[in-house]
Amino acid sequence: QFPHFAVNSYFLLEDKIKRPPDFYVVEDTAVFKDNFSEIIDFEAKQKFFPMIYKEKLLSGRTSKELGNPLFFRMNQGFYGRSTGTLGYPRFSQDFSQRAYCGQSVTMINLQLAYWMGFERVLLVGMDFSYQIPSDAKVDGNIIVSQSDDHNHFDPRYFGAGKTWKDPKLSRVLQNYRLAKEVFEADGRQILNCTVGGALEIFERTSLE
Repeated sequence: QFPHFAVNSYFLLEDKIKRPPDFYVVEDTAVFKDNFSEIIDFEAKQKFFPMIYKEKLLSGRTSKELGNPLFFRMNQGFYGRSTGTLGYPRFSQDFSQRAYCGQSVTMINLQLAYWMGFERVLLVGMDFSYQIPSDAKVDGNIIVSQSDDHNHFDPRYFGAGKTWKDPKLSRVLQNYRLAKEVFEADGRQILNCTVGGALEIFERTSLE
């Protein structure tokens, strides 16, 4: 069996998956805030969270009660925060030191997988296309849904009342291009096993 990484609202699949994910990661602040209880309760063999969430997670709880999550230094320079350059992709080869944001939690996972030594990463469920509903409330990069989510596998994912951010897929693509180069320079692979979707930067193959 492949070790598998899960992210964000993957817990909505809990009644369908055969086993808990090996690794579970949340980066996005809105996802963390809107799904706090579910994120805490979701079962995974190992959870990884940015240090910025540590205080809230451990407020009134012990690390053991949370399943002993690991906390990592998340550099948000890509978003123009604190360090780095806005929109400048970076890839950490040493996750124990830091991980760089890259407009998608997938970039955090790719850096984690690289550091763990995986030679081949298989991407599943990467549609790489979004539509902002006409009834959504949009304020700059911040979007608040007023109805079901049609962009993800479950209408509740970013459903009514949930906050999400403009995906900015061109920026995501910049980061994926860098991840691809880093993996290939080290003789490793990132393969897209998604059925359909619009992500073409990685070689496609069948999961089967």
